[in-house]
Formats: sequence, structure tokens, C-alpha cells
Amino acid sequence: MDSECDWLLLIQTAISYNLNPTIPRTVTVPVESMNATVAKSESRISEETEKLEDLLPKVIDETLQYVFKEDGGKIIRNFIGNRCHLKRKEIAEKPEVFSAGLEKILGSGARVIEKLILKNLHRKLGLKFEEKRGYEFPDYIKELKKR
Repeated sequence: MDSECDWLLLIQTAISYNLNPTIPRTVTVPVESMNATVAKSESRISEETEKLEDLLPKVIDETLQYVFKEDGGKIIRNFIGNRCHLKRKEIAEKPEVFSAGLEKILGSGARVIEKLILKNLHRKLGLKFEEKRGYEFPDYIKELKKR
């Protein structure tokens, strides 16, 4: 799924399903290759001085841009900003709103994207991401805020 056509099909499938739920949906995203690509293309962020409120929107942008390319990432960010009334700087304070908006546009594929965001965020913070049973995206963000 490295070609632009495959990624656009992924976006189109998720969006189409939300418009017409009778279409069967299957979403797969390569997890392993993301860290290497993002690490090469990003400039190093000072994890010690950056607050979660500032880092989270950057990580979300990077992840969406990696998965959906620049235009697809912008579409998703605009959808969440406009339809869910969520500003970038508010995501850390309202992770449940971000999660719900992502699910509206991507359906079950939102969980995959959230997991990629969380892995990337933990990596930038120098932490190991560990999946916890029953935890959802907002739970992980709230836990990181406590640290």
C-alpha cells in the first residue's frame, strides 16, 4: 500500500462507507514502515521542553500526512476542525472529541490511525507504547497528561 492510489482508495473507502454503510469495509495500514519514514523526514523535537498540548497536534499532523498524504491529511483535519468544532490546540484537552471526529470520517479505520498516533507520540516522548485492554485514545492521552 505504498502508492498514492492505494492510500487514496483507503480514504475513499472509509469516507464512502460513512456515506453508504452497506459497503463492506476493510482497512489495513502498514505500521512497521511508519516509524522509519517519519523519523527520517522530521526535524528533531526537543521532547524535554515541548508540552503535550503542543506536541500532540504535530504528531497527529505527521501521522495523517504519512498515512493519507498531504491532501488527505488536510481533509481529515478540516473535517474535525469544522464539523466537530475542535481547534488543533484543544486536542489534548478534548481527546474524546478528536477520537469521535476521526471515527465519523474513517469508521473503524480510526482505531488504526489512533494507534499510529499514539505510537508516534510515545516514541517522541521517549516512552514505550504499551497497549492496555479496555483503553481507548482519550484514556492514553489523559494518562500521558498525568506524567
